[in-house]
Amino acid sequence: MANKTGDTNMTNNPNHTSRGIALVTGAGSGIGRAAARALLADGWTVVAVGRRIDPLHETLTGHPRGRALSCDVAREDQVDGLFEQIRQAYGRLDLLFNNAGIFPPGALIDEMSVDQWRQAVDINLTGAFLCARAAFRQMRQQDPQGGRIINNGSISAHAPRPLSVAYTTTKHAITGLTKQLSLDGRPFSIACGQIDIGNAASEMTTGFGAGALQADGSRKAEPLMPMPHVADAVVQMARLPLVANIQFMTIMATNMPFVGRG
Repeated sequence: MANKTGDTNMTNNPNHTSRGIALVTGAGSGIGRAAARALLADGWTVVAVGRRIDPLHETLTGHPRGRALSCDVAREDQVDGLFEQIRQAYGRLDLLFNNAGIFPPGALIDEMSVDQWRQAVDINLTGAFLCARAAFRQMRQQDPQGGRIINNGSISAHAPRPLSVAYTTTKHAITGLTKQLSLDGRPFSIACGQIDIGNAASEMTTGFGAGALQADGSRKAEPLMPMPHVADAVVQMARLPLVANIQFMTIMATNMPFVGRG
């Protein structure tokens, strides 16, 4: 079960006023934190999820429409417990931002341990699957039916960086998950799209500004874009009516080496 001791601002009132109920995974830092705050500012009720509860409280900063829940998205029992708490508290889910993920240390495939591979697959792919599965079930069963799932892909879902076999593979798989959910969700008013992000300023990309490994073996500093631009893009996708969908959005630092990379 997800940890109830970290709950903040729980409400059992189905008549709350907001754009809807949103769940953001990996909300304790980086893109997840920025997206959760932007959704709150846009009028959503936000359930912020991560493995550690204290960073989630920092994300929400006491916001009356925010709730923090700890959950390891790679654990089926914890994900099922998380969604049961959301169902009991709110009765529905309108948006899942499937964001939690890790970037393993760079390595050639023959230098990567099976444990490192499995950790990346468990969090980046299985975690996204478990959350999408639970969200799809809730959205299909609720009345009114439907909702939106936004998967956090990556520009690595299109073109890899050197030494990123586990990350790149999982992000290509996220694209397949997005397309399948988009297709299977049609009869139930469940829209699914993907945001592919390149070089947003965060803990994960700190080193890019100093010098990132390029396909030719050189290291070059890469431009970064401010995180609020990414959060605004997530909100843009989230607030569309369910009759419209942004299937794939790529947002990146304008001058980063992506188009023509390699």
